Amino acid sequence: MTQRAGLFITLEGGEGAGKSTAAAGLAAKLRAEGHEVVATREPGGTKGAEAIRALLLTTDTPLHPLAQTMLHFAARADHVESVLRPALARGAIVICDRYYDSTMAYQAYGQGVDIGAVASLIRLVNLRPDITFFLELPESLAQTRLAARGQVADRYERMDRDFMLRVAQGFRAIAASEPGRGVMVDATMAPEALVNFLRRSISERTGR
Repeated sequence: MTQRAGLFITLEGGEGAGKSTAAAGLAAKLRAEGHEVVATREPGGTKGAEAIRALLLTTDTPLHPLAQTMLHFAARADHVESVLRPALARGAIVICDRYYDSTMAYQAYGQGVDIGAVASLIRLVNLRPDITFFLELPESLAQTRLAARGQVADRYERMDRDFMLRVAQGFRAIAASEPGRGVMVDATMAPEALVNFLRRSISERTGR
C-alpha cells in the first residue's frame, strides 16, 4: 500500500453504532491537542461522491448489490484521490466515517457479492487505513437508537435483522483477519468514554 506522512483512521460498524458521534468527538479531541485533522465520510467527502451517496442511500431507486458495490468504489476513488491522499501527504490525521470495510461487510457478507471481487477493488484503490475501529453494538440497542433519531430510514437502515447479523459477522471477520489494523470496540460505552478509548488506542498502536 502507498506510503504517506499522515495518519489514516477509519471507523466502521453497523447502523446505529455511533460512528459519526465518535468520529466527531475524536476529531475535536485531536484538534484540541494541536493536530491538523480532516474529518470526512463515505460514501461522500467530495461533490461527486456526495451525489453518489444520495443515489446509494435513497430507497426510490432499486440497485443490484453489484451495482451498489461499483457505486461505492466510484465514490471512493474520487474521495481517495481528491481528499484522502492530499491530506495524508501533508501530514494530517484523517478520520473517515466508514471506508472500504463497510463495502466488504455490507455488499459481500451482507448481500452476497463475491468477496474476491471486492478485495480486488480494495487493492485497486490502494490506500489502507493505519487503524480501524470496529464499533460493535447489540442489534436490539442499535434498533432503539435508530428509532430515536426520528428520521426516514435509508436503504441500509431498512435491511432486516438477518442482513444486519451478516454485516456484524463480516466486520468481526475483517477485524480478526487484520489484527495489526483492526480494533473491536464496545459501542455501548458512553460517548466521552468511547472517545477516550479511541484516543488511547491510537497512541498505543501508533505512538501519536
